[in-house]
Amino acid sequence: MPKFVISLFPVCIVPLSLTDCFCCRDDEDTFKILIATDIHLGYLEKDAVRGNDTFVTFDEIMKCAKQNEVDFVLLGGDLFHDNKPSRKAMHNCMEALRKYCMGDKPILFEVLSDQAVNFGNSKFPWVNYQDENLNISIPVFSVHGNHDDPTGADGLCALDLLSCAGMLNHFGRSLSVEKLEISPVLLQKGSTQIALYGIGSIPDERLYRMFVNNQVTMLRPREDENSWFNLFVIHQNRSKHGATNYIPEQFLDDFLDLVVWGHEHECKIAPVRNEQQLFYITQPGSSVVTSLSPGEAVKKHIGLLRVKGRKMNLQKIPLHTVRQFLIQDITLMDYPDIFSPEQPNVTHKVQAFCQQKVDYSGGFESFNTMRFSQKFVDRVANPKDLLHFTRQREAKDGMRDEGIDFEALLSRPSSEVLQLRVEDLVKEYFQTAEKNMQLSLLTEQGMGKAVQEFVDKEERDAIEELISYQLEKTQRYLRERHVEASEEKIDEEVSVGLRG
Repeated sequence: MPKFVISLFPVCIVPLSLTDCFCCRDDEDTFKILIATDIHLGYLEKDAVRGNDTFVTFDEIMKCAKQNEVDFVLLGGDLFHDNKPSRKAMHNCMEALRKYCMGDKPILFEVLSDQAVNFGNSKFPWVNYQDENLNISIPVFSVHGNHDDPTGADGLCALDLLSCAGMLNHFGRSLSVEKLEISPVLLQKGSTQIALYGIGSIPDERLYRMFVNNQVTMLRPREDENSWFNLFVIHQNRSKHGATNYIPEQFLDDFLDLVVWGHEHECKIAPVRNEQQLFYITQPGSSVVTSLSPGEAVKKHIGLLRVKGRKMNLQKIPLHTVRQFLIQDITLMDYPDIFSPEQPNVTHKVQAFCQQKVDYSGGFESFNTMRFSQKFVDRVANPKDLLHFTRQREAKDGMRDEGIDFEALLSRPSSEVLQLRVEDLVKEYFQTAEKNMQLSLLTEQGMGKAVQEFVDKEERDAIEELISYQLEKTQRYLRERHVEASEEKIDEEVSVGLRG
Protein backbone atom coordinates (compact mmCIF):
# COMPACT_ATOMS: atom_id res chain seq x y z
CA MET A 1 0.00 0.00 0.00
CA PRO A 2 1.51 3.39 -0.96
CA LYS A 3 2.01 5.81 1.90
CA PHE A 4 1.48 9.51 1.95
CA VAL A 5 3.49 12.47 3.21
CA ILE A 6 1.28 14.78 5.20
CA SER A 7 1.95 18.39 6.18
CA LEU A 8 -0.46 20.98 7.50
CA PHE A 9 0.96 24.50 7.39
CA PRO A 10 -0.59 27.41 9.32
CA VAL A 11 -1.83 30.25 7.18
CA CYS A 12 -2.78 33.79 8.08
CA ILE A 13 -6.43 34.77 8.19
CA VAL A 14 -7.35 36.92 5.20
CA PRO A 15 -10.50 39.04 5.64
CA LEU A 16 -13.12 38.69 2.95
CA SER A 17 -14.22 41.56 0.80
CA LEU A 18 -16.98 41.92 -1.73
CA THR A 19 -14.38 41.64 -4.47
CA ASP A 20 -14.12 37.92 -3.64
CA CYS A 21 -17.71 37.44 -4.77
CA PHE A 22 -19.18 37.25 -8.23
CA CYS A 23 -20.91 40.48 -9.20
CA CYS A 24 -24.03 40.27 -11.28
CA ARG A 25 -27.38 41.95 -11.47
CA ASP A 26 -29.63 40.61 -8.74
CA ASP A 27 -33.31 41.43 -8.76
CA GLU A 28 -36.50 40.75 -6.87
CA ASP A 29 -36.92 37.38 -8.65
CA THR A 30 -33.46 35.97 -7.87
CA PHE A 31 -32.75 33.77 -4.86
CA LYS A 32 -29.21 34.04 -3.46
CA ILE A 33 -28.29 31.04 -1.31
CA LEU A 34 -24.98 30.35 0.41
CA ILE A 35 -24.23 26.59 0.43
CA ALA A 36 -21.81 24.76 2.74
CA THR A 37 -21.51 21.27 4.20
CA ASP A 38 -19.47 19.37 6.78
CA ILE A 39 -18.18 22.27 8.87
CA HIS A 40 -17.38 19.97 11.84
CA LEU A 41 -17.33 22.62 14.54
CA GLY A 42 -15.20 21.46 17.46
CA TYR A 43 -12.88 19.17 15.51
CA LEU A 44 -9.55 19.01 17.41
CA GLU A 45 -10.72 21.89 19.60
CA LYS A 46 -8.26 20.86 22.34
CA ASP A 47 -5.29 20.97 19.97
CA ALA A 48 -2.90 23.76 20.99
CA VAL A 49 -2.37 24.89 17.38
CA ARG A 50 -5.49 23.88 15.44
CA GLY A 51 -8.07 24.13 18.22
CA ASN A 52 -9.85 27.19 16.81
CA ASP A 53 -9.60 26.34 13.11
CA THR A 54 -13.20 25.23 12.66
CA PHE A 55 -14.55 28.26 14.51
CA VAL A 56 -12.45 30.70 12.46
CA THR A 57 -13.62 29.15 9.18
CA PHE A 58 -17.27 29.08 10.25
CA ASP A 59 -16.99 32.78 11.04
CA GLU A 60 -15.60 33.31 7.53
CA ILE A 61 -18.50 31.36 5.99
CA MET A 62 -21.16 33.31 7.85
CA LYS A 63 -19.37 36.62 7.15
CA CYS A 64 -19.45 35.80 3.45
CA ALA A 65 -23.20 35.16 3.71
CA LYS A 66 -23.77 38.59 5.22
CA GLN A 67 -21.47 40.42 2.80
CA ASN A 68 -23.23 38.84 -0.16
CA GLU A 69 -26.64 39.68 1.30
CA VAL A 70 -27.90 36.15 0.67
CA ASP A 71 -31.52 35.23 1.18
CA PHE A 72 -30.60 32.24 3.32
CA VAL A 73 -27.82 29.82 4.20
CA LEU A 74 -28.21 26.11 3.36
CA LEU A 75 -26.09 23.61 5.32
CA GLY A 76 -25.73 19.98 4.28
CA GLY A 77 -25.08 18.28 7.63
CA ASP A 78 -22.28 17.77 10.17
CA LEU A 79 -22.31 21.32 11.43
CA PHE A 80 -20.76 19.82 14.58
CA HIS A 81 -18.04 17.20 14.74
CA ASP A 82 -19.24 15.58 17.96
CA ASN A 83 -22.72 14.30 18.62
CA LYS A 84 -22.65 16.12 21.96
CA PRO A 85 -20.72 19.32 21.20
CA SER A 86 -18.71 20.92 23.95
CA ARG A 87 -19.84 24.19 25.47
CA LYS A 88 -17.00 25.88 23.61
CA ALA A 89 -18.19 24.50 20.24
CA MET A 90 -21.82 25.42 20.91
CA HIS A 91 -20.88 28.88 22.18
CA ASN A 92 -18.77 29.66 19.10
CA CYS A 93 -21.55 28.47 16.81
CA MET A 94 -24.20 30.58 18.53
CA GLU A 95 -21.86 33.57 18.58
CA ALA A 96 -21.40 33.44 14.80
CA LEU A 97 -25.11 32.91 14.12
CA ARG A 98 -26.07 35.82 16.34
CA LYS A 99 -23.33 38.02 14.87
CA TYR A 100 -24.21 37.49 11.21
CA CYS A 101 -27.81 36.23 11.07
CA MET A 102 -29.68 38.58 13.38
CA GLY A 103 -30.68 42.09 12.41
CA ASP A 104 -33.25 44.33 10.80
CA LYS A 105 -32.62 43.43 7.14
CA PRO A 106 -35.99 42.42 5.67
CA ILE A 107 -36.54 38.88 4.43
CA LEU A 108 -37.58 39.03 0.78
CA PHE A 109 -38.99 35.52 0.38
CA GLU A 110 -41.93 33.71 1.90
CA VAL A 111 -42.70 30.14 2.94
CA LEU A 112 -45.75 28.70 1.19
CA SER A 113 -45.78 25.14 2.53
CA ASP A 114 -47.32 23.79 5.73
CA GLN A 115 -44.59 24.59 8.24
CA ALA A 116 -46.12 22.31 10.83
CA VAL A 117 -45.13 19.50 8.46
CA ASN A 118 -41.72 20.91 7.52
CA PHE A 119 -40.68 21.59 11.13
CA GLY A 120 -43.04 19.23 12.93
CA ASN A 121 -40.36 17.93 15.31
CA SER A 122 -39.88 21.37 16.82
CA LYS A 123 -41.87 22.93 19.65
CA PHE A 124 -41.89 26.02 17.46
CA PRO A 125 -43.01 24.62 14.09
CA TRP A 126 -42.43 27.66 11.92
CA VAL A 127 -39.46 29.26 10.20
CA ASN A 128 -37.45 31.35 12.65
CA TYR A 129 -37.70 34.67 10.83
CA GLN A 130 -41.49 34.60 11.27
CA ASP A 131 -41.21 34.36 15.05
CA GLU A 132 -42.44 37.63 16.56
CA ASN A 133 -39.86 37.37 19.33
CA LEU A 134 -36.86 37.15 16.99
CA ASN A 135 -35.15 39.52 14.58
CA ILE A 136 -33.61 37.34 11.87
CA SER A 137 -31.88 38.87 8.86
CA ILE A 138 -30.43 35.68 7.32
CA PRO A 139 -32.30 32.40 7.96
CA VAL A 140 -30.22 29.22 8.14
CA PHE A 141 -31.69 25.90 6.98
CA SER A 142 -29.85 22.68 7.81
CA VAL A 143 -30.23 18.91 7.77
CA HIS A 144 -28.32 16.88 10.33
CA GLY A 145 -25.32 14.71 9.45
CA ASN A 146 -24.01 11.43 10.78
CA HIS A 147 -21.87 13.24 13.36
CA ASP A 148 -24.64 15.42 14.83
CA ASP A 149 -27.64 13.14 14.29
CA PRO A 150 -30.54 12.71 16.77
CA THR A 151 -29.91 10.12 19.48
CA GLY A 152 -31.29 9.04 22.84
CA ALA A 153 -34.81 8.40 24.05
CA ASP A 154 -36.00 11.86 23.01
CA GLY A 155 -34.32 11.76 19.60
CA LEU A 156 -32.68 15.16 19.99
CA CYS A 157 -29.53 16.55 18.43
CA ALA A 158 -27.45 19.71 18.63
CA LEU A 159 -29.40 21.28 15.75
CA ASP A 160 -32.56 20.96 17.81
CA LEU A 161 -30.99 23.13 20.50
CA LEU A 162 -30.18 25.81 17.94
CA SER A 163 -33.67 25.45 16.49
CA CYS A 164 -35.27 25.90 19.91
CA ALA A 165 -33.13 29.02 20.44
CA GLY A 166 -34.43 30.40 17.14
CA MET A 167 -31.03 30.47 15.45
CA LEU A 168 -31.51 27.74 12.85
CA ASN A 169 -34.22 25.85 10.98
CA HIS A 170 -33.68 22.09 11.27
CA PHE A 171 -35.50 20.19 8.54
CA GLY A 172 -35.32 16.80 6.81
CA ARG A 173 -35.91 14.62 9.87
CA SER A 174 -37.51 11.20 9.60
CA LEU A 175 -39.01 9.22 12.47
CA SER A 176 -39.75 6.03 10.55
CA VAL A 177 -37.12 3.37 9.92
CA GLU A 178 -39.16 1.64 7.21
CA LYS A 179 -40.70 4.42 5.11
CA LEU A 180 -39.65 7.93 4.13
CA GLU A 181 -41.97 10.66 2.89
CA ILE A 182 -40.19 13.91 2.07
CA SER A 183 -42.34 17.00 2.09
CA PRO A 184 -40.54 20.05 0.64
CA VAL A 185 -40.23 23.49 2.16
CA LEU A 186 -41.85 25.67 -0.50
CA LEU A 187 -40.24 29.08 -0.92
CA GLN A 188 -41.14 31.99 -3.19
CA LYS A 189 -39.30 35.20 -4.05
CA GLY A 190 -40.98 37.30 -6.69
CA SER A 191 -41.81 34.95 -9.55
CA THR A 192 -39.22 32.31 -8.52
CA GLN A 193 -40.36 29.27 -6.57
CA ILE A 194 -38.07 26.75 -4.88
CA ALA A 195 -39.10 23.36 -3.51
CA LEU A 196 -36.44 22.59 -0.89
CA TYR A 197 -36.14 18.87 -0.08
CA GLY A 198 -33.87 17.41 2.56
CA ILE A 199 -32.91 14.12 4.20
CA GLY A 200 -30.89 14.14 7.40
CA SER A 201 -28.31 11.38 7.66
CA ILE A 202 -29.73 7.84 7.81
CA PRO A 203 -27.63 4.64 7.95
CA ASP A 204 -26.78 4.00 4.31
CA GLU A 205 -27.86 0.35 4.33
CA ARG A 206 -31.28 1.29 5.72
CA LEU A 207 -31.85 4.12 3.23
CA TYR A 208 -30.60 1.93 0.37
CA ARG A 209 -33.16 -0.70 1.37
CA MET A 210 -35.93 1.91 1.49
CA PHE A 211 -35.12 3.05 -2.05
CA VAL A 212 -34.99 -0.53 -3.36
CA ASN A 213 -38.35 -1.30 -1.74
CA ASN A 214 -39.90 1.90 -3.14
CA GLN A 215 -40.43 3.26 0.34
CA VAL A 216 -39.02 6.74 -0.37
CA THR A 217 -41.51 9.28 -1.68
CA MET A 218 -40.71 12.87 -2.61
CA LEU A 219 -43.93 14.86 -2.59
CA ARG A 220 -44.51 17.42 -5.35
CA PRO A 221 -46.34 20.75 -5.04
CA ARG A 222 -50.00 20.35 -5.92
CA GLU A 223 -50.14 23.28 -8.32
CA ASP A 224 -47.86 24.02 -11.26
CA GLU A 225 -45.34 21.37 -10.27
CA ASN A 226 -43.26 22.08 -13.38
CA SER A 227 -42.73 25.70 -12.41
CA TRP A 228 -40.70 24.90 -9.28
CA PHE A 229 -36.91 24.72 -9.00
CA ASN A 230 -36.35 21.48 -7.08
CA LEU A 231 -33.39 21.63 -4.70
CA PHE A 232 -32.43 18.56 -2.67
CA VAL A 233 -29.98 18.26 0.26
CA ILE A 234 -28.66 14.83 1.23
CA HIS A 235 -25.98 13.64 3.68
CA GLN A 236 -24.95 10.10 2.72
CA ASN A 237 -22.12 8.13 1.16
CA ARG A 238 -21.88 9.04 -2.50
CA SER A 239 -18.84 6.84 -3.14
CA LYS A 240 -19.43 3.10 -3.00
CA HIS A 241 -18.18 1.55 0.25
CA GLY A 242 -19.89 -1.81 -0.14
CA ALA A 243 -22.84 -3.40 -1.86
CA THR A 244 -25.41 -1.23 -0.05
CA ASN A 245 -23.28 1.17 1.98
CA TYR A 246 -23.93 4.16 -0.28
CA ILE A 247 -26.73 5.82 -2.20
CA PRO A 248 -26.51 5.54 -6.02
CA GLU A 249 -27.34 8.78 -7.77
CA GLN A 250 -29.90 7.04 -9.98
CA PHE A 251 -32.01 6.29 -6.89
CA LEU A 252 -32.95 9.98 -6.71
CA ASP A 253 -36.01 11.32 -8.54
CA ASP A 254 -35.42 12.70 -12.01
CA PHE A 255 -37.57 15.80 -11.47
CA LEU A 256 -34.83 17.30 -9.27
CA ASP A 257 -32.82 20.21 -10.63
CA LEU A 258 -29.89 20.38 -8.20
CA VAL A 259 -28.64 17.98 -5.50
CA VAL A 260 -26.40 19.32 -2.72
CA TRP A 261 -24.45 16.27 -1.53
CA GLY A 262 -23.02 16.39 1.99
CA HIS A 263 -20.87 13.90 3.90
CA GLU A 264 -18.21 13.50 1.21
CA HIS A 265 -15.26 15.72 2.18
CA GLU A 266 -13.54 16.20 -1.17
CA CYS A 267 -14.57 19.52 -2.70
CA LYS A 268 -16.30 18.93 -6.04
CA ILE A 269 -18.46 22.01 -5.90
CA ALA A 270 -18.80 22.61 -9.64
CA PRO A 271 -22.20 21.13 -10.61
CA VAL A 272 -21.93 17.88 -12.56
CA ARG A 273 -24.82 16.61 -14.66
CA ASN A 274 -26.11 13.11 -14.08
CA GLU A 275 -26.82 12.03 -17.64
CA GLN A 276 -29.26 9.32 -16.57
CA GLN A 277 -31.46 11.38 -14.23
CA LEU A 278 -30.68 14.73 -15.89
CA PHE A 279 -30.16 16.67 -12.65
CA TYR A 280 -26.99 18.36 -11.43
CA ILE A 281 -24.98 17.49 -8.33
CA THR A 282 -22.76 19.80 -6.33
CA GLN A 283 -20.50 18.36 -3.63
CA PRO A 284 -19.16 21.30 -1.58
CA GLY A 285 -16.98 19.09 0.63
CA SER A 286 -15.83 19.88 4.15
CA SER A 287 -14.49 23.21 5.33
CA VAL A 288 -11.84 21.57 7.52
CA VAL A 289 -9.41 18.67 7.02
CA THR A 290 -10.49 15.80 9.28
CA SER A 291 -8.62 12.90 7.68
CA LEU A 292 -5.22 12.38 6.11
CA SER A 293 -6.36 11.53 2.60
CA PRO A 294 -5.76 12.98 -0.89
CA GLY A 295 -9.36 14.17 -1.23
CA GLU A 296 -8.91 16.50 1.73
CA ALA A 297 -5.99 18.25 -0.01
CA VAL A 298 -8.30 19.73 -2.67
CA LYS A 299 -8.86 23.46 -2.19
CA LYS A 300 -11.86 24.14 0.07
CA HIS A 301 -14.80 26.18 -1.23
CA ILE A 302 -18.34 27.19 -0.41
CA GLY A 303 -20.98 28.01 -3.00
CA LEU A 304 -23.11 31.02 -3.83
CA LEU A 305 -26.17 29.70 -5.64
CA ARG A 306 -28.42 32.00 -7.66
CA VAL A 307 -31.80 30.72 -8.80
CA LYS A 308 -34.18 32.60 -11.09
CA GLY A 309 -37.15 30.71 -12.43
CA ARG A 310 -35.83 27.27 -13.40
CA LYS A 311 -32.32 28.55 -14.15
CA MET A 312 -29.38 28.51 -11.76
CA ASN A 313 -25.81 29.71 -11.44
CA LEU A 314 -23.38 28.40 -8.82
CA GLN A 315 -20.31 30.45 -8.04
CA LYS A 316 -17.59 28.79 -5.99
CA ILE A 317 -15.98 30.93 -3.32
CA PRO A 318 -12.58 29.85 -1.95
CA LEU A 319 -12.15 29.71 1.82
CA HIS A 320 -9.12 31.71 2.91
CA THR A 321 -8.83 30.61 6.54
CA VAL A 322 -8.44 26.86 5.92
CA ARG A 323 -4.92 25.57 6.59
CA GLN A 324 -2.99 24.47 3.56
CA PHE A 325 -2.85 20.69 3.42
CA LEU A 326 -0.13 18.93 1.42
CA ILE A 327 0.08 15.23 0.69
CA GLN A 328 2.42 13.22 -1.54
CA ASP A 329 3.54 9.62 -2.15
CA ILE A 330 7.24 8.79 -1.77
CA THR A 331 8.53 5.22 -2.20
CA LEU A 332 12.17 4.66 -1.34
CA MET A 333 12.55 1.87 -3.89
CA ASP A 334 11.88 4.46 -6.60
CA TYR A 335 15.24 6.08 -5.78
CA PRO A 336 17.81 3.23 -6.20
CA ASP A 337 20.52 5.71 -7.15
CA ILE A 338 20.14 7.46 -3.78
CA PHE A 339 19.15 4.73 -1.35
CA SER A 340 20.00 1.07 -0.83
CA PRO A 341 19.24 -1.00 2.27
CA GLU A 342 22.84 -2.21 2.28
CA GLN A 343 24.35 1.29 2.39
CA PRO A 344 26.05 2.32 5.61
CA ASN A 345 24.12 5.02 7.46
CA VAL A 346 21.22 4.67 5.00
CA THR A 347 18.80 5.57 7.79
CA HIS A 348 20.42 8.98 8.18
CA LYS A 349 20.16 9.54 4.43
CA VAL A 350 16.49 8.57 4.49
CA GLN A 351 15.88 10.84 7.44
CA ALA A 352 17.48 13.75 5.59
CA PHE A 353 15.35 12.99 2.53
CA CYS A 354 12.05 12.43 4.32
CA GLN A 355 9.78 15.38 4.85
CA GLN A 356 6.77 13.44 3.67
CA LYS A 357 5.18 10.04 4.32
CA VAL A 358 7.27 7.20 2.89
CA ASP A 359 6.71 3.65 1.72
CA TYR A 360 9.79 1.87 3.05
CA SER A 361 9.10 -1.64 1.73
CA GLY A 362 12.07 -3.49 0.27
CA GLY A 363 14.28 -3.95 3.31
CA PHE A 364 14.56 -0.36 4.54
CA GLU A 365 14.42 0.36 8.26
CA SER A 366 12.40 3.14 9.87
CA PHE A 367 13.64 5.72 12.36
CA ASN A 368 12.19 7.66 15.27
CA THR A 369 9.42 9.75 13.72
CA MET A 370 8.74 11.73 16.89
CA ARG A 371 12.30 12.97 17.04
CA PHE A 372 12.20 13.74 13.32
CA SER A 373 8.91 15.66 13.66
CA GLN A 374 10.29 17.92 16.38
CA LYS A 375 12.35 19.68 13.71
CA PHE A 376 9.14 21.02 12.16
CA VAL A 377 7.19 22.13 15.25
CA ASP A 378 7.42 25.79 14.25
CA ARG A 379 6.54 25.14 10.60
CA VAL A 380 3.81 22.49 10.67
CA ALA A 381 0.56 22.46 12.65
CA ASN A 382 0.43 18.68 13.02
CA PRO A 383 4.02 17.43 13.55
CA LYS A 384 2.81 14.14 15.03
CA ASP A 385 1.13 13.29 11.71
CA LEU A 386 3.96 14.47 9.52
CA LEU A 387 5.59 11.11 8.87
CA HIS A 388 4.26 7.56 8.93
CA PHE A 389 6.13 4.35 8.08
CA THR A 390 4.42 1.18 6.89
CA ARG A 391 5.36 -1.74 4.72
CA GLN A 392 3.34 -3.21 1.91
CA ARG A 393 1.81 -6.50 2.89
CA GLU A 394 2.80 -9.39 0.69
CA ALA A 395 -0.18 -11.61 -0.11
CA LYS A 396 0.43 -15.30 0.52
CA ASP A 397 -0.36 -17.70 -2.31
CA GLY A 398 -3.73 -19.35 -1.94
CA MET A 399 -4.62 -17.29 1.09
CA ARG A 400 -7.44 -14.77 1.29
CA ASP A 401 -7.75 -12.23 4.04
CA GLU A 402 -11.45 -11.99 4.75
CA GLY A 403 -11.15 -10.16 8.05
CA ILE A 404 -11.74 -6.48 8.66
CA ASP A 405 -9.41 -4.26 6.63
CA PHE A 406 -8.23 -2.07 9.49
CA GLU A 407 -5.78 -0.16 7.30
CA ALA A 408 -8.63 0.91 5.05
CA LEU A 409 -10.69 1.87 8.08
CA LEU A 410 -7.87 3.90 9.60
CA SER A 411 -7.69 6.08 6.50
CA ARG A 412 -11.11 7.48 7.41
CA PRO A 413 -12.03 10.00 10.13
CA SER A 414 -11.69 8.51 13.60
CA SER A 415 -15.39 8.61 14.47
CA GLU A 416 -16.30 6.81 11.24
CA VAL A 417 -13.62 4.20 11.99
CA LEU A 418 -15.14 3.56 15.38
CA GLN A 419 -18.63 3.24 13.94
CA LEU A 420 -17.56 0.78 11.27
CA ARG A 421 -15.47 -1.31 13.64
CA VAL A 422 -18.17 -1.59 16.28
CA GLU A 423 -20.88 -2.62 13.83
CA ASP A 424 -18.60 -5.06 12.01
CA LEU A 425 -17.30 -6.62 15.21
CA VAL A 426 -20.78 -7.06 16.68
CA LYS A 427 -21.97 -8.68 13.46
CA GLU A 428 -18.91 -10.93 13.27
CA TYR A 429 -19.31 -11.96 16.91
CA PHE A 430 -22.89 -13.15 16.54
CA GLN A 431 -22.24 -14.82 13.20
CA THR A 432 -19.53 -16.98 14.76
CA ALA A 433 -21.09 -17.42 18.21
CA GLU A 434 -22.36 -20.74 19.51
CA LYS A 435 -26.00 -21.53 18.83
CA ASN A 436 -27.05 -20.84 22.41
CA MET A 437 -25.48 -17.38 22.13
CA GLN A 438 -27.35 -16.35 18.97
CA LEU A 439 -29.76 -13.43 19.10
CA SER A 440 -33.47 -14.20 19.04
CA LEU A 441 -35.30 -11.02 20.09
CA LEU A 442 -32.63 -8.51 19.07
CA THR A 443 -31.15 -8.11 15.61
CA GLU A 444 -27.46 -7.88 14.81
CA GLN A 445 -28.06 -4.55 13.09
CA GLY A 446 -30.00 -3.11 16.02
CA MET A 447 -27.48 -4.35 18.55
CA GLY A 448 -24.60 -3.02 16.48
CA LYS A 449 -26.20 0.44 16.28
CA ALA A 450 -26.92 0.49 20.01
CA VAL A 451 -23.36 -0.50 20.90
CA GLN A 452 -22.02 2.08 18.46
CA GLU A 453 -24.12 4.84 20.07
CA PHE A 454 -23.01 3.66 23.52
CA VAL A 455 -19.32 3.83 22.56
CA ASP A 456 -19.12 6.61 20.01
CA LYS A 457 -21.84 9.01 21.17
CA GLU A 458 -21.77 8.28 24.91
CA GLU A 459 -25.44 7.31 24.94
CA ARG A 460 -25.31 5.30 28.18
CA ASP A 461 -28.91 4.16 27.88
CA ALA A 462 -28.75 3.08 24.22
CA ILE A 463 -28.53 -0.68 24.88
CA GLU A 464 -31.10 -0.60 27.66
CA GLU A 465 -33.51 1.38 25.48
CA LEU A 466 -33.09 -1.11 22.63
CA ILE A 467 -33.84 -4.03 24.93
CA SER A 468 -36.85 -2.27 26.47
CA TYR A 469 -38.23 -1.37 23.05
CA GLN A 470 -37.84 -4.89 21.69
CA LEU A 471 -39.25 -6.44 24.86
CA GLU A 472 -42.36 -4.25 24.67
CA LYS A 473 -42.70 -5.07 20.98
CA THR A 474 -42.45 -8.79 21.75
CA GLN A 475 -45.01 -8.66 24.55
CA ARG A 476 -47.46 -6.73 22.39
CA TYR A 477 -46.98 -9.20 19.53
CA LEU A 478 -47.61 -12.20 21.78
CA ARG A 479 -50.72 -10.64 23.34
CA GLU A 480 -52.20 -9.85 19.93
CA ARG A 481 -51.69 -13.47 18.82
CA HIS A 482 -53.01 -14.89 22.12
CA VAL A 483 -49.98 -17.15 22.47
CA GLU A 484 -50.06 -19.80 25.17
CA ALA A 485 -47.92 -18.74 28.13
CA SER A 486 -45.40 -21.55 27.84
CA GLU A 487 -41.72 -21.21 27.08
CA GLU A 488 -41.93 -23.58 24.13
CA LYS A 489 -44.83 -21.75 22.46
CA ILE A 490 -43.26 -18.34 23.05
CA ASP A 491 -39.94 -19.48 21.55
CA GLU A 492 -41.75 -20.86 18.53
CA GLU A 493 -43.68 -17.62 17.89
CA VAL A 494 -40.57 -15.48 18.36
CA SER A 495 -38.47 -17.56 15.95
CA VAL A 496 -41.20 -17.57 13.28
CA GLY A 497 -42.58 -14.06 13.20
CA LEU A 498 -40.89 -11.57 15.46
CA ARG A 499 -37.16 -11.41 14.87
CA GLY A 500 -36.26 -8.17 13.10
